[in-house]
Amino acid sequence: MSEIDLQPAKSDKSLGELIGDLTREITTLVKQEMNLLKTEMSHKAARAGKDVGMLVGGGAVFYAGVLTLVAAIVLVLNLVLPLWLSALLVGLVVAGAGGYLVKQGLDALKSEDLAPRQTMDTLKEDTQWAKEQTRQRGSVQ
Repeated sequence: MSEIDLQPAKSDKSLGELIGDLTREITTLVKQEMNLLKTEMSHKAARAGKDVGMLVGGGAVFYAGVLTLVAAIVLVLNLVLPLWLSALLVGLVVAGAGGYLVKQGLDALKSEDLAPRQTMDTLKEDTQWAKEQTRQRGSVQ
């Protein structure tokens, strides 16, 4: 068996070359982080768009319910016959369903975290990595 050398290897590179290497690595890292940020924000925007769609759909259904209730009131005032009761019941059900959808959409939007958490975490890790690389490369010279 051979002995393992636990001493850090001395680099044959100059300080300028080491700094150049570090600069290229950091540039690559920043580009990767920007791509991650773009991807993460796209996913969050798509989810928020779906929630807004639910909100708009709920508002449209609620509006239809209100129109039906208005028609029921008109029927009540003009006829005061059992026909109004069916229009009133339909209007209440439609308005209730629309109100429920609006509430669900608002709750979903309020609970959505739009901050790019994954990117923020990896940027912190990258900052720590860059500091360590700077310390290590500085101590090699």
